[in-house]
Amino acid sequence: MHIESSNKKIATFAGGCFWCSEADFEKIPGVIDVISGYIGGDKKDPTYQEVCEGSTGHLEAIQVRYDPTKISYQGLLNVFWKHIDPTDPGGQFADRGSQYQTAIFYHDGEQKKMAENSKEALSRSGKFAKPIVTEIRPAVNFYKAESYHQNYCQRNPLKYRNYRWGSGRDRFIVENWAEKKPIPPAEGEIGCRKPDEAELRKKITPLQFEVTQKNGTEPAFQNPYWDNKKEGIYVDVVSGEPLFSSLDKYDSGTGWPSFTKPLEPNHIVEKEVSSFFMRRTEVKSRDGDSHLGHVFNDGPQPTGLRYCMNSAALRFVSKENLEKEGYGEFKGLFVKN
Repeated sequence: MHIESSNKKIATFAGGCFWCSEADFEKIPGVIDVISGYIGGDKKDPTYQEVCEGSTGHLEAIQVRYDPTKISYQGLLNVFWKHIDPTDPGGQFADRGSQYQTAIFYHDGEQKKMAENSKEALSRSGKFAKPIVTEIRPAVNFYKAESYHQNYCQRNPLKYRNYRWGSGRDRFIVENWAEKKPIPPAEGEIGCRKPDEAELRKKITPLQFEVTQKNGTEPAFQNPYWDNKKEGIYVDVVSGEPLFSSLDKYDSGTGWPSFTKPLEPNHIVEKEVSSFFMRRTEVKSRDGDSHLGHVFNDGPQPTGLRYCMNSAALRFVSKENLEKEGYGEFKGLFVKN
C-alpha cells in the first residue's frame, strides 16, 4: 500500500485488540479515519475466526489515515507507544496469541527511520525493565476486518468499556505513564504535572481545592461552564492536562458541564466508588489525580455516556488561545472543512 497525497497519509500499527487501538487513535486531532483489519500474514482475505486461530500469521491492526499538517507521524508514534505494552511478546494484556503481538508497519523509508529511532529512544530511556519487543516491519497487504468490528467502541460503548477495563490495558497505561518522571514529551504532546499542596493552594480557589482534592461537588447551575457554548477545550485546573472538547459538550439539563466522551481518554481514570448509598463511576484525571465528576450511562448517542463534570475541576481554553497556551495540537479540531 502506498502513501496517499500530500495532505492525506497512511500509518499502520498493531497494538493488540484493534477495538482499543481504533478507539485511541480516532480521537487524535488530525486523524481522518481509522480502519480495523489484519496484516502481516499469508492468508488472503482472512476472517476474524481464522485470525483468532493464530494460523494465518496475521496481526490485528489498524490503518490510520491522517493529515500531516495537523498531526505528524512522530506524534502518532508517541500515541502508539503509550497505549501498548511494548515488552510483551505473547500478546497484549488479556488477549494472548501471536495475532495480538505489537508491530509498527512502515510505508516508506522515512517512516521506517522514525519508527526505529522512537523504539531506540524508548529502549534507552529505561522506562521498562524488560526489552522492547515491538517489531518494525514493512507494510504489506492490509485486509479490512468485518463491518461489526469497525467503530466498535462507538456502536457498543458499554460492552467496549467493560472489555477494555477488564483487559487491564487502562490500568497498565495509568501505572506506567502517570509517574512523576515520564519520558520527555514527543512532538505534539503536552507534559503535565501536579503541584505540591502548598503550591496548589496558591494556584486554585478553595472551591477548586475542595472539589479536586476532597471529592467535593459544586452547586448545580451556579458554576461557570454548565452553559458555556464557546468553542475550545477543557483542561484539568490542577495539572493542565487536556480532558474534554466543546465539540462533545451538550446540555444535559443537570446544571453541570456534560460531555459524551473525553478528548484524551488516556488522561482519564475511571473507577467504581460507593457514595450517597449508591455505586457510581468516579472520573479523575491521570496526572493531576483530580476528582472531576462521574460518568453515567444515560447520555446521548453515539456513546450513550454522560461525563458529568464539575466546572471547578476544569479550566476552559478557547480555540483562539490554544496555540498561545501550549495546546496547539488541538487547533485542527476547530478548523471548518
